[in-house]
Order: sequence, then C-alpha cells, then structure tokens
Amino acid sequence: MGAKSIRNCIERINARLGDRSIVLVGLMGAGKTTVGRRLAKRLGIPFVDADMEIERAAGKTIQEIFEEDGEAFFRAGEERVIARLLKNGPQVLATGGGAWMSEKTRQRVRETGISVWLRADLDILMERVSRRPGRPLLKAPDPRRVMQELMEKRYPVYAEADITVESRNVPHKVIVNDIIRALCAHLAREGDS
Repeated sequence: MGAKSIRNCIERINARLGDRSIVLVGLMGAGKTTVGRRLAKRLGIPFVDADMEIERAAGKTIQEIFEEDGEAFFRAGEERVIARLLKNGPQVLATGGGAWMSEKTRQRVRETGISVWLRADLDILMERVSRRPGRPLLKAPDPRRVMQELMEKRYPVYAEADITVESRNVPHKVIVNDIIRALCAHLAREGDS
C-alpha cells in the first residue's frame, strides 16, 4: 500500500471514526505512547496518554501512587480517568499496560472506541523498558521473568482488542502505517455489517 492508499485510508478513518477514540493497549514498552503520538498527528486528532492524565489527577507519579496507595487504588483511579477520557473523542488514547485487564474499561472501550493491541515479543519489550527506569511492576530481582509472567497473564486478554498490530524494531512510521491500514480494514468491515 503506497502513500496515496495511506492518504485514502486516513480520509476514510476520519470520515467513519465519528467521536470514537482509538485506544492503544499492550504491555509497557510496546510503543503505545511513542506510536500513539505519531498516529494522532497523521490522523489530525488529539493524542492523550492515560498515565499522564492519572498523574495529573493524582498530583503524583504512578510510581508514587503504587508505593503510597497500592496497585488496587491505582487501578480504581485508572478506570475512572479512562472512563472520563473516552468521552473526549475523537482521539488516540494510549493506556497503561494493566488498564485493559479491567472488564469495565474493556466494555467502555467497546462502546466508545476502537481498541488496537500493540503486540511485541519479550526481547523487544525488555530492550525498550530497560531504557526507562521507574516501572513499578518491574522493580523485582528478575524483571524479565516478571515481564514473561505479565505476557502469559495479559496476552489472552489483550487478544480481545478489535485490532492487533505487531510492534517490532522498525521505524515508527511503519507501525503507524500498519495501524492505519488495520483501522481502515476494520472500519470497512463495520460498514459492511
């Protein structure tokens, strides 16, 4: 699919998206924020990072929330913030790695958005997360084992997303184009039903 086809896809996405959000899900390091920013720019819609909005609402970092209030408190706040953000479409919304594990969040996204799972293999995830310290769930003696366990637990749930795109070590533009093509195909199927 060449540049002209991608432009046509972008036009179709913008025409059919309405006020829905494109919600990026996946493990930490999958590229939700990095790719999400570029995707939003290409589509000409806002980009929102749910984790940044959670930090803004709480007045502290996610790491501080985990340390001071615990993961359950964080997850409850995450559900509320994402529910609020989903009312602001159209937008590209990057969620935290655990957000999609909430049945309430998955249901809200089904009702008001299109979910895109950025799927990546273990080596790619570990390479990427090693560049950014401060991931609360990886503060363990064996972060690779923790990541493997997260993959085993979360990948079957992430697979419920509307669209799956492989996140791999290629230029971000390639992944953005993959998402645009997948969105275009998804919206076309929606229109046929």
